[in-house]
Amino acid sequence: MLGTVMAGAPTDRIPLHTILLPVLGVLAWVVIGKAGLGLVALLLAIVLLGSVLAAVHHAEIVALRVGEPYGTLILALAVTVIEAGLIISLMLGGDPNPGLMRDSVHAAVMLVLHGLAGACIVIGAWRHRGSEFRVDGANSFLAVLIPMATLVLVLPNHVLSTEGPYLTTAQLIFISGACLALYLAFLFIQTNWHRDYFLPVGDGPSAGHARPAGRIAAGSAVLLIVALTSVVLLAKALAPALEEGVAAVGAPTTVVGVIVAAIVLMPESAAAIRAAAHNRLQSSINLVLGSAVACIGLTVPAVAAVSFMIGQPLALGISAGQTTLLALSFAVAIITYGTGRTNLLCGIVHLVLAATYVFTVFAP
Repeated sequence: MLGTVMAGAPTDRIPLHTILLPVLGVLAWVVIGKAGLGLVALLLAIVLLGSVLAAVHHAEIVALRVGEPYGTLILALAVTVIEAGLIISLMLGGDPNPGLMRDSVHAAVMLVLHGLAGACIVIGAWRHRGSEFRVDGANSFLAVLIPMATLVLVLPNHVLSTEGPYLTTAQLIFISGACLALYLAFLFIQTNWHRDYFLPVGDGPSAGHARPAGRIAAGSAVLLIVALTSVVLLAKALAPALEEGVAAVGAPTTVVGVIVAAIVLMPESAAAIRAAAHNRLQSSINLVLGSAVACIGLTVPAVAAVSFMIGQPLALGISAGQTTLLALSFAVAIITYGTGRTNLLCGIVHLVLAATYVFTVFAP
């Protein structure tokens, strides 16, 4: 799986842009501090996106060096730090938005489950007519993703202790612990007892890479910290501009969460689509569904901890209409991943559901 993630990325050197962009991001935050609407905000946003890509590149280099099972953990933690950093920075940097984590987690699940998965299936089917994957691996992802999403996004609307989409402190602590426990259990299964569930089907083309040298991995480890710091600081600087921009165009505040999810999923999306194009749908599924599982299992406990410290409540429950769409999404996913082979029709169905989700965000 790591070999697929790294397709096209050099392991014998550190690309110059992955050094310059994170450093530039930290320096820009020091000089500018907080960005308003305009050219400055646009430039900072470009540097932010570059820092995200640089962070994931360095995480992948370190992951290739240490190997499995630790490599997968490093990748998941790096992406989770980016997402949690963006959410926490927006929580601290602008007006209180108790629904931000709900919106970003919900968006990540829907965009991954349908948008990204649909794109991978369509590309794989278009180029190879059909792609195979391991049912046991896909079902393992869904086995933890479905209860996680239900606990975080649906249950808060139905508890009796509080009104609305909120949980009591005890309930939020329990839900956060449950999500973390599910993720850790899944990680153990993925990297130890049932690692074969997640290996590519057959003897398709290899995308392996030589193990990076120690000095390259050490340099990437240092630059990973710099890149993650840059992402968090730039997100904090851009928080006012992002919220003002969404308000200026009259879009719902939910759009902020969708933007956060889209930024976080960019690197994973590129790697997953690249794998699907080379007939490695199993690797695409590992990346796609794995990012959704890590998103809930690690981000929710981290953001919940910060909400306790700053005293800001978290609105978690989604609307009745979105709950219906989420249930439909999982039903379709169970059908898609229950056969071990996909086709063009499956991909189109997923893309239509992704478009439906985006449409209902803007027209709730």
